[in-house]
Amino acid sequence: MRLLCLVCLCLVLSATVHAAPRTVDWLDLLPEEDYQAMLEMPEIGHDGKTEAPGDFTQSMRQRDDLPAVMYSTSVVESFDKQQVKIAGFPVPLETNENGDYTSFFLVPYAGACIHVPPPPPNQIILVDYPQGIAIDDIYEAFWMSGTLHIDQTSNALADASYRVEADQVWVYDGE
Repeated sequence: MRLLCLVCLCLVLSATVHAAPRTVDWLDLLPEEDYQAMLEMPEIGHDGKTEAPGDFTQSMRQRDDLPAVMYSTSVVESFDKQQVKIAGFPVPLETNENGDYTSFFLVPYAGACIHVPPPPPNQIILVDYPQGIAIDDIYEAFWMSGTLHIDQTSNALADASYRVEADQVWVYDGE
């Protein structure tokens, strides 16, 4: 009887450890007050007809004329150390010796940071993916799954409020 209980307990714990990651939407990463502020904010054009001023590095950084919510680093604490799956668009950062990207920002919309202002830091995820992935087109969406951490990151390109240790990255397939 004890052996049966032990086997059942191991099965339950194993299922918990290997549970599928929670699929999240970008809006899930916004605290309620930021979500409300985004709803009340005037629309920012994403038509890609004009590029943000300056070069690529400058266009990734926030501009001075945006509403305060566009600078928010507030996070949803309950996501810390959670297994998540989210789709987004890559902004490549670092490559390995094969030319595959091992570090990139994941953002909610294509062309973010180049043709339009970047998303707020709490809508940018720094992805660490040691095995690397080829990114040939920043306008192609990717799925990413892994452990989400609350980790304020700032570099020459952008600020991010979340970081993921990715277990898997693959081209977006709609599901």
